[in-house]
Amino acid sequence: MDWLAAHYIEVFGALTGILYVVLEIRQSIWLWPVGLITSGVYIWVFFSSKFYADMGLQTYYVLISIYGWYWWLKGGKKYERESLPVTRVCTRMAAVLLIVFIILFAGIWYILDKHTDSPLPLGDAFTTALSVVATWMLARKIIEHWLLWLVADLVSMGLYIYKGLYPTVILFAVYTMMAVIGYREWRKSLSHPCPLSS
Repeated sequence: MDWLAAHYIEVFGALTGILYVVLEIRQSIWLWPVGLITSGVYIWVFFSSKFYADMGLQTYYVLISIYGWYWWLKGGKKYERESLPVTRVCTRMAAVLLIVFIILFAGIWYILDKHTDSPLPLGDAFTTALSVVATWMLARKIIEHWLLWLVADLVSMGLYIYKGLYPTVILFAVYTMMAVIGYREWRKSLSHPCPLSS
C-alpha cells in the first residue's frame, strides 16, 4: 500500500493509457480526450524520472491529440465519407516519414547526450522519434502505425525496466500485445491503399 500511495499518479496514467489503446483499437474518437489526460499525467512521471525526451513527447501528444481529434471528426470529407477511413502508407509518404524519423532521432539524441543528464539518451531518442511518427500516422488512421508502436513499445519496456518504472513496464507490455490486436482489427476495415495527399 505504501508503494501504491507513492506511485498513484503513475498507476493512474497506466490505467488511462490502457483505456486509450482499447479506444484506439475500436477506432473510437474518445481515444483523443483520454489521450490528453494520459499525456498530462506522464509529463509529470517522465519529468520526475529524468526521461526528458519522453516528457517532451507527452507534450507533443497533447498537441497531436487535438489534431487527431479534429482530423478524425472532419477528415472523412476528403474521402467523401462520414468518418476517416483506415488506409495504408504510400511509398512516397513512407520515405518522407523515414527521413523525418532519422532527423528527429539524430537531433534528440544529440540534445539528450550533450545537454541533459538523461541516463539512456540513445534509447530515449529512438523511442521518442519513432513515437512522434507513429502518432502522426494514427491521427491520419494509417494502419502501419501499429507496427511502429510494436517496436517502440518493446524498446521502451527495456528502458523502463532499467529505471524501475514497473507500472509503466506493465503498461508497455500490454501496449505491445494490443498493438498486435490493433493491427489485426484495423485490417478488417482497411479501405484505401494509401491516404490522399493533404
